[in-house]
Amino acid sequence: MELLKKNIHMDRIARSAVTQVTLEDDFNVPDQKPDVNGLTLEKGTVLIDEVKPGTDHVNVRGRLVFQALYRTEEGGCGLACLEGKVPFEEKLNLQGAANTDHVTVEGEVEDLSISLINSRKLNLQSVLTLNAWVEELYDEEAPIGIYGEEAVEYRKTPVELTQMAISKNDIFRIREEIGLPGNYPNVFQILWSSVTLGGVEFRALSEKLQLQGELNVFLLYEGEGEDHPIRTFEYTLPFGGMLECHGCREGMIPEIRCELSPQEPGQGCLSVKPDPDGEERNLCLDLTLNICMKLYEEENLEILEDLYGVASQVETAVRSASLRRLLSRVNGKTQVRDRIRAAGGDGVLQLLHSEGQVAVEDQQIVENGIRLSGCLQLQILYIAGNDEAPYANVKGQVPFQYTLEVPGIAPTDVSQVRPCLEQLQVSMLDGEEMEVKAILGFSTTVFSNVSADLIQSVQARPLDGAVLGALPGMAVYLVKSGDNLWNIGKKYYLPVDAIRTMNELQTDDLFPGQKLLLIKGQ
Repeated sequence: MELLKKNIHMDRIARSAVTQVTLEDDFNVPDQKPDVNGLTLEKGTVLIDEVKPGTDHVNVRGRLVFQALYRTEEGGCGLACLEGKVPFEEKLNLQGAANTDHVTVEGEVEDLSISLINSRKLNLQSVLTLNAWVEELYDEEAPIGIYGEEAVEYRKTPVELTQMAISKNDIFRIREEIGLPGNYPNVFQILWSSVTLGGVEFRALSEKLQLQGELNVFLLYEGEGEDHPIRTFEYTLPFGGMLECHGCREGMIPEIRCELSPQEPGQGCLSVKPDPDGEERNLCLDLTLNICMKLYEEENLEILEDLYGVASQVETAVRSASLRRLLSRVNGKTQVRDRIRAAGGDGVLQLLHSEGQVAVEDQQIVENGIRLSGCLQLQILYIAGNDEAPYANVKGQVPFQYTLEVPGIAPTDVSQVRPCLEQLQVSMLDGEEMEVKAILGFSTTVFSNVSADLIQSVQARPLDGAVLGALPGMAVYLVKSGDNLWNIGKKYYLPVDAIRTMNELQTDDLFPGQKLLLIKGQ
């Protein structure tokens, strides 16, 4: 007698660790760059170059790649851009890790500050957060049937499960051109650019994965002409396409992380090329989306719950397991607003550009929801009332607290909330203050852990003579509270159908005091 089993594919975070890294370094301005008179904008990105796991730890080597837009005293537009990098190496304690593990590490810039030492030297200080985890795929073997010559009774229980169907990484290339409107001057040189990813949606199709989203493009450039005018240009570019995905089917549940691939210094994703008239007016985007895709599939299984022999003694080995089912996929949004005061006291003449990033700092499961707290990190570029330093930048944070409604969620459930900035509006209140209004979006897929006792093996042996002799040939059984046909049949080695037939039962419902006729061999 053997069990029929089905493999249930699942994934889990086996080990994880978080640490912060503090960086500080001085940079000399390259000889070909003009002197620095003051700083206007800065941004940074973490590039991970090497991840080397070991026993209970992981060594990470990478770089902080930064850009700084600064003021100069030279003629022309009076602005220039400096790029550089700060290497780092860090050892993260990762309890239980082994050198054979595949460890994923992601880095985020928590804080970046660049200050002026002198006209040819800058100081950089930054705090990075490194997240490391080991993700593993594993199988649970669920018994779904039994075969053999022994006469046995068995019962099954229906279970809703969600199992891993596809897990892989892929990339999606975006190559697009954007023409400048006719009232904008030709591009003489790009001073600063920013490309951010809007909400990306995925849909599972047959053998394909459909995606669509938006790119938010910002350009600060020096235009052609005798006065070299400085212009800003903003554009929202929708994109979409298909990814080949073997085994993908409609109805699968996509759980996908997607981000723009970090750029090496001097290799920006935005460039300018001539239009058909030979004028520098076409903005060329060439970038890559890194996609970590997981697709899940729901399935209703009938799992073998219990069994017993009719003419033999059947012994089972049972193991506790945790299975997974989809609880819900939810989306929510909240509105935040605040006031930001201009820096430096020069006032605000005109707003040029604003961008933000939603940072979730704490996530707690509460009754019927996930309570989120964090802040919207803002950076606003504007023209100040200072002729010597007309371009200024202010950073700010808008705190938020929001509960994403998830009915029935439990502390043991698994979820990862993905935040996004859906809308951002910054307007001038007066010459000193700006009002920020934003809509923050949150989405998550919640999986519930289903505890189950799975039968791992069965063994049949002849029925003990003493047990066989103690069984009555015929008996009238008086039903007690908690009895059912299954446990009565198991006690007397009788098939459930036989008890039902000999007592002419129309249903399986029993009540205390009810009399049942039991006849051996029936």
